[in-house]
Amino acid sequence: MQSDAARLTAWLMALVRERQYGELAQLRRVTAGSSTRYQAGWHASDQEKRELFEQVAFLFAVYHRGVSVPTPGYGSFGGAARRIGRPSARGPEDPGATRLVDRVVASRRIPWRHLQHGIARLRACEQRPPSWTDLVVDLDRWHDRKARVAYRWAVDFHEPPNPRRTDR
Repeated sequence: MQSDAARLTAWLMALVRERQYGELAQLRRVTAGSSTRYQAGWHASDQEKRELFEQVAFLFAVYHRGVSVPTPGYGSFGGAARRIGRPSARGPEDPGATRLVDRVVASRRIPWRHLQHGIARLRACEQRPPSWTDLVVDLDRWHDRKARVAYRWAVDFHEPPNPRRTDR
């Protein structure tokens, strides 16, 4: 699964590097299928996971709208959500970010709309997104009780600041 997710990320980043803006625009269309969206799903070796790959490609395209340099992202969605907010109040100090993470981690189903909102907020705040590769892996394990993805994201979001870390 990790290699499928990494291949998807590499393909998406190539679309940005090669300035395939029409293809990225097709990925952002939620109402209609497109050949580009189906191509994203082809990166899943297990065809039952096609929709997951297509949805993450949509989130990637939302973040990279009008961007000429792609980013592979960094860390989990919870860690990325720590970067949402104003410079003086990010993450747990930003009430909107806290509400967003609370809704995401409380969801029994994969919270696509909330994830889309979080990705859009990260873009608006000019902050790095989560690792696209890790996002595919985490969302694939969303219902796995042993993986505890939602719990891990909540812990990452509420982690106390570490002055030695530069990734925030």
